[in-house]
Amino acid sequence: MPKASEIKKNMAVDFNGQTYIVRDIERSVPQGRSGGSLYRMRMYDVVTNAKIDETFKDSVMLDLADLSREPVTFSYIDGEEYVFMNSEDYSQYNLSKDAIEDELLFITESTPGIQVVIVNDVAVGLELPTHVELEITETDPSLKGGSATARTKPAILSTGLTVNVPEHISTGDIIKVHVEERKFLGRGDK
Repeated sequence: MPKASEIKKNMAVDFNGQTYIVRDIERSVPQGRSGGSLYRMRMYDVVTNAKIDETFKDSVMLDLADLSREPVTFSYIDGEEYVFMNSEDYSQYNLSKDAIEDELLFITESTPGIQVVIVNDVAVGLELPTHVELEITETDPSLKGGSATARTKPAILSTGLTVNVPEHISTGDIIKVHVEERKFLGRGDK
């Protein structure tokens, strides 16, 4: 049983007799209180998709739910459902657009390292690699000598995500983006 401070996004926890997937975590350190941090977690019921927000002290012990991960690749869109195919046994998992809205900003047809999170035999979310490579579709023209400065400019990527990039990067470049921080890491390998 991990402490609340050890819980990460997309982990599944049993709370009040229900199984929830943790979608967002905010850490705060209240002033004037003895004790540790508070962790506010936005969680979704894996069965009903009902949202709850709960706040836990950092030392509170939480029960992890029985969950597994399977490697998948993005296959196609079916209305409001996104279909992912298991890379090993070719089984398909459908996830609603609402359930994976944040992750869609990092997914293309060729994104490697995606895993579907399965709780009680139901696909409830996606786990992405730490960084992905995406193409820049729109940014200001590159500046000669721009690499000598630390100035940045906004760039729109192929998935619609906007990140700040150094001035020497231009439209059409492939870049690495840190998924959790949504930050530029460097040029891509492609």
